[in-house]
Amino acid sequence: MKQEELEQYIDTYGRELYSFCRYVTRDRQEADDLYQDTFLKMCESREKLVIRKNPKGFLMAVSVNLYRNRKRKLAGRQKIAEMQLYCEELDTGLASEACTVEEAVVNKEKCRMLAEAVKQLPDKYRIPVLLFYMEEIPQAEIADILKVVEGTVKSRICRAKKILRQKLEDMDYEK
Repeated sequence: MKQEELEQYIDTYGRELYSFCRYVTRDRQEADDLYQDTFLKMCESREKLVIRKNPKGFLMAVSVNLYRNRKRKLAGRQKIAEMQLYCEELDTGLASEACTVEEAVVNKEKCRMLAEAVKQLPDKYRIPVLLFYMEEIPQAEIADILKVVEGTVKSRICRAKKILRQKLEDMDYEK
């Protein structure tokens, strides 16, 4: 991979990758680190790196793998040092010009409730949901990214939807 290709990937997919990192890590600083580490990993291995298929899917896969490795390391450290993670409130504003102020407030609250419910999902459900709905990556590619069979991705998304439906009902979420 050449410098120009890397710059093109950053220009083309950088915003989506950063958004994905924010949702996965649930923390701005961690998202910054994960985003930078993803492109750093590509720089380190650019001589032997050949992306034949979907570059966006490849970037997401690198990001997910780095996140998992970090999480494993952090879990080990937490056992030793009892560290705490701080979650940052997600920015969710949906006010459009066509909405009244009341509708905008209701929409913002619904988005906040949904984001909170997604944030509470275990990683094995949250990551496929974010890849499928937020990044619009097909289930077959998600299976490749997560190194599981496509049926597992489908079942995790289905299970996540059931969990989210229950959580939202408990939070008195209305469609």
